[in-house]
Amino acid sequence: MSKFTSAWLALALAASMSAEAQTGKYPGIGRTATPAEIQAWDIDVRPDFKGLPAGSGSVAKGQDVWEAKCSSCHGTFGESNEVFSPLVGGTTAEDIKTGRVKALQEPVARTTLMKVSSISTLWDYINRAMPWNAPKSLSTDEVYAALAYLLHLGDIIPADFVLNEKTIRDVQERLPNRNGKVKYDGLWNLRSKGDVQNVACMKDCKLEIGLASALPEFARGTHGNLAEQQRLIGPARGIDTTVPASAPAKATATTAPAVSAMLDMASKNNCMACHQVDKKFIGPSFQDVAAKYRGDAGAEASLVAKVKNGGSGVWGAIPMPPHAVKEEDIRALVKWVLAGAQGK
Repeated sequence: MSKFTSAWLALALAASMSAEAQTGKYPGIGRTATPAEIQAWDIDVRPDFKGLPAGSGSVAKGQDVWEAKCSSCHGTFGESNEVFSPLVGGTTAEDIKTGRVKALQEPVARTTLMKVSSISTLWDYINRAMPWNAPKSLSTDEVYAALAYLLHLGDIIPADFVLNEKTIRDVQERLPNRNGKVKYDGLWNLRSKGDVQNVACMKDCKLEIGLASALPEFARGTHGNLAEQQRLIGPARGIDTTVPASAPAKATATTAPAVSAMLDMASKNNCMACHQVDKKFIGPSFQDVAAKYRGDAGAEASLVAKVKNGGSGVWGAIPMPPHAVKEEDIRALVKWVLAGAQGK
């Protein structure tokens, strides 16, 4: 929404409310919104960059912002850990030239930079919704910087680039899928033919043969346990290389349904939304918590209070919100965590 449109809307709204107040149509209900109140909500950025505020941020500054406020959910390199879909990957230098991502023609895992066609969408979303635990807390320069770092991860801009309200227009011309936003006639004109390009086999179809491979036994542990290492793109997160290929996969608290009463309690009370038993997630793993407080006689009382009232600063910047859970359940969960969070 432009400033002119905002001013017009404010005047029209004020005139309308004033007239209604004079006629007594809505007596005693609400009041006229002030221009300042309307302006506070008028933060959207359009594809033509109207509404984009002045500011700037370098890739280097963006890396600092990203590590502090983005990486806990989206990973250091935009791979998004196991929390959200990856932001980066799946695009090529040729895609940047053509403005169309060739990989989108195939049924592959899709990243954010593969799909988005307008850089203003990224700026606007980061500005109004990020970080997840504190939306709208980033300054204008931090938004520019975080976006610059993300674009650099996608090889769209160089490491020494400074993104601002002027250079962002040039970056739009390098977005890999900038020409991928189309309006198929069949979606907009009900009388025309839809966008049907696939041909499905319905009779005498060829049998599809799938190939799979496995690491040889002598190489399974060469690079450690792959299940504990991040995968950059797609849903594949690595196999457990601590067991032979012929052995059944080990069921763990993070890969199998909860098998203990304590895991059930932790899940029902949303503990597992931020924690895992043996791996760092948004917050520390339960086993890391147990290791940190081992031998601390006051740990149980301290953690019970922290779970109940919330807290931050011990494990990083992301706070833990307060939990409205029965104190006896909190105490049972804390005891279980301090004992190593083993399934029973």
